[in-house]
Amino acid sequence: MALVNVEKKNHILLIGLNRPKKMNAMNREMYHQIAAAYHQLEHDPDLRVGLMYAEGDHFTSGLQLDDWAGVFASGKGIEPGEGELDPFHITGEGLSKPVVFAAQGICFTCGVEMMLNTDVRVAAKGTRFAQLEVKCGIFACGGATIRLQREIGWGNAQRYLLTGDEWSADQAYQWGLIQELVEPGEQFNVALDIAEKIAKAAPLGVQGSLKSSKIAVSEGQEVAKQRLFPDLQPVMASEDVKEGLQSFLERRVAVFKGR
Repeated sequence: MALVNVEKKNHILLIGLNRPKKMNAMNREMYHQIAAAYHQLEHDPDLRVGLMYAEGDHFTSGLQLDDWAGVFASGKGIEPGEGELDPFHITGEGLSKPVVFAAQGICFTCGVEMMLNTDVRVAAKGTRFAQLEVKCGIFACGGATIRLQREIGWGNAQRYLLTGDEWSADQAYQWGLIQELVEPGEQFNVALDIAEKIAKAAPLGVQGSLKSSKIAVSEGQEVAKQRLFPDLQPVMASEDVKEGLQSFLERRVAVFKGR
């Protein structure tokens, strides 16, 4: 049985952790299957958005440390292989397409870190989050030390990174770490609804919005300002712009083709 279910649903790639009897603990094989799905999302021109979710009662209990200990002890990182793309975006290229994230139960360590590298997050009420690494003798190595303070503020981030304490879905919603807080069992449906709306929008517009936002965060606002109109120019020359204007005039729903 695959450790990750990967399914195309129209223009959406569903990526589902599928090790529920082990609380979706991430061993090396699961990581590589997720990384292969991310590569598929990035390089399949028919795909416009990803949706990451998990089977069972929990998103993930975190990394299966006994499977990763040798990798970390050697000084190597969590690295994708050929035909893969790092879902943590610690190494290699990043996605140019958005990912919607749906969590339930417990979402620990690598689950939080994958969430931090997604764009819209949904969680069921009662979901628990944590970075437990300091309780296991290490520190977070999947991006939490890089991204968490940007999302929830320095003090909040260090409060949980340095203690390994859990925080709640209510806290995550209050901080803006998640955008939708829903009843248990509804997280996938709500995330899918968001993904479908993104998939129906103009792909070049979506990707341009995401790219500009990422430049502002990673390279600063001044660089983003300089890149704004040069990056917009090829989008303005696309067939989708003509379709968007024509559909507006004809009072109909636009059908975008990503070109």
